[in-house]
Amino acid sequence: MVTIADVAQHAGVAPSTVSYVLTGKRPISAGTKSRVRASISSLGYEPPVTARQFDGTRAGVIGLVLPLRAGTYLPAVTRFVTGAVTTARRYGMGLLLMTADDGLPALKRAANAAQVDGFLVMDPEMNADMDDDRLRQLSAPSVLIGRPTTAKGLTCVDLDFEAAGAQCVDHLADLGHRSIGFLGAPSAVYRRTTGFAHRAMAGFSAAAMRRGVAATAVSVEEDHGAVLRATETLVRATPSTTALVVHNEAALRGITACLRAVGREVPRDIAVVAICADELAERMSPPLTSVRLPAEELGRHAVELLMAELDGRQPPPLVLLPPLLSRRASTPDRW
Repeated sequence: MVTIADVAQHAGVAPSTVSYVLTGKRPISAGTKSRVRASISSLGYEPPVTARQFDGTRAGVIGLVLPLRAGTYLPAVTRFVTGAVTTARRYGMGLLLMTADDGLPALKRAANAAQVDGFLVMDPEMNADMDDDRLRQLSAPSVLIGRPTTAKGLTCVDLDFEAAGAQCVDHLADLGHRSIGFLGAPSAVYRRTTGFAHRAMAGFSAAAMRRGVAATAVSVEEDHGAVLRATETLVRATPSTTALVVHNEAALRGITACLRAVGREVPRDIAVVAICADELAERMSPPLTSVRLPAEELGRHAVELLMAELDGRQPPPLVLLPPLLSRRASTPDRW
């Protein structure tokens, strides 16, 4: 039977260090944590009850850090939260909602006071290197829903948004479209280097170049007037546009009416593909072909990854969900 002493000898650390990695009672450097967890995995050390449960220090609470910033679409956030809450309940854990405005000092206080056992952090910025370094130094583990550019030492789960953007183009190009527009997230989302927005647009643009398709991409704000103006701008700038990819759920709700206002009927004059929740795409008239945004699934995976860390196991550093396109009435064959 493998013991903590065996793990300590294998990792080249003191047994107390292994205990601290398992319990989170003291801050341990990211390098040492990684070495200890690698030894745990290599030796197959699986305590029947997690160390924090055994000594009574587990709080039974996960801190969920939510973004409440310009351009955040709350219905989508709610779906992430639903997936996390449902999964946490299966593990006997509660969720403590914390806003991103609370900042990392608040997370550190919560971790050090044993108010939470770990954190789920939503919507990390791609270039937030300083914040990412502080996350690595927290005494409690964390899982990011989304991924920064430099994810070393972090655990992340995300949809492959680059592949999602590319899949939209490939579907439309296979149908014969040669000029495709892209309506993206609000400008504030791009300014703060939010990963999902930049990656989806990058995947769209790269696929358009690969397929020899003319592509026009614009950001769009959430109100109806802004959606109408963006649609008018796109159609007037590129009258040959026969298809549109929309990666903005707030804008999506009025897109068919806005296209109709500029003389384009869906799907008679223009095909539409969305990156959004299936239920939203299905409610549209006509129902939209879409790449599914698996918000609840991402929330579930995030909790499962965090629980693996709390149980002393080493989860994969990145879980990247493949995009799934469902074809509906908005992309007919005749193109």
